[in-house]
Amino acid sequence: MEPIKITDSVYWVGAIDYDIRDFHGYLTPKGSTYNAYLIVNDKKITLIDTVKHGFEEELLSRVSKIVDPKKIDQVVSNHAEMDHSGGLPGILRHIGLEKPVYASSMGVKNLGGQFQGAGLNLKAVESKLDVGEDLVFIETRMIHWPDSMFSFLPAQGLLFSQDGFGMHLACPERFDDQVDEKTWGPLALNYFANILTPYTVQIAKVLEKVVAEGLAAQFKILCPDHGFIWRQNPGRILELYSQWVQQKPSQKAVIVFDTMWHSTEFMARVLTDYMAGQGIETRYHSLKNTHRSEVATDCYEAAAIIIGTPTINNQLFPSVSDFITYIKSLKFKNKIGGAFGSYGWSGEGAKLVQSELKTMGYQVPADEVRYQWVPQEKDLDPLKALGKTIADEIKKL
Repeated sequence: MEPIKITDSVYWVGAIDYDIRDFHGYLTPKGSTYNAYLIVNDKKITLIDTVKHGFEEELLSRVSKIVDPKKIDQVVSNHAEMDHSGGLPGILRHIGLEKPVYASSMGVKNLGGQFQGAGLNLKAVESKLDVGEDLVFIETRMIHWPDSMFSFLPAQGLLFSQDGFGMHLACPERFDDQVDEKTWGPLALNYFANILTPYTVQIAKVLEKVVAEGLAAQFKILCPDHGFIWRQNPGRILELYSQWVQQKPSQKAVIVFDTMWHSTEFMARVLTDYMAGQGIETRYHSLKNTHRSEVATDCYEAAAIIIGTPTINNQLFPSVSDFITYIKSLKFKNKIGGAFGSYGWSGEGAKLVQSELKTMGYQVPADEVRYQWVPQEKDLDPLKALGKTIADEIKKL
């Protein structure tokens, strides 16, 4: 397990998880990385973040190629979430439990709560820390946990950005210039849409601050806790984040549904064809075949989300209920909503979708469309009217 040199004094010493496919309900088909970094100089040796539990030996193996891990003087925890801190107790047992672990004040609280009885020497950071040069701390509370912070080496223009500017991708390459944007671009958007969307207001404020204070121009290298290290063009990912936080919708509609006996599926197909015929880019997603997090990424960029469900026991179909719960937590803004569905002896499903869309603050310009039993070609005018109304609203954007 070899480390990777970033600058003369900073190394990547993290772990690659090729096998993970579920990240707390979010699909990771290409695995992930848990990035940790080692700052090495004559005065101090500092570990920045650790790895998920189970990957401690991989980190220690990489560190040992640079220096005896027991010579690490201190650890900085930018974020207490378990994929970055789960390995912390085991690593400290190896290098010495007396070694200080620096975190934000909330980080000290969270780490203390997560690892009760582990004997960690937790210390709240002040404005900066001596790591042989100044390491400056930038509070990023709620991006995306209360404890989150960035750490910055001004002398090197190197920012440790914890979960900011990352993506889930397991591969041998560590730097942005080693992989084309056509590969990493969709993964970066997928990560942003599914993890950071609820915090766009806070992210926008941090981006405004770093620009206003001239910090963005100083960022020569961005080192996140997942994905690539941005060394060739860190400004590109900053530019994309500045766009994404606006949640400005494109002229696109997403039709997402599940079905019992194909009636709701038939409605989804008709609606997809009709809206495409209205000149709207339309994406069709069956929840039987597409994971909710992949649908959510499409929804993030879309102007309209139209949800179809059958009714089962007077309720939403379970997969549709799951999807709505998921996107409700993401707090998408600037969306148009629509609902449709089929039913047998009762028809609450589509009505429940309509109610949820309104609760989420979506613009809902038309009533839900419901069909009993099997919809027929001659009965499709209400469905087409729903598509036309939403298409017209999209075209106004």
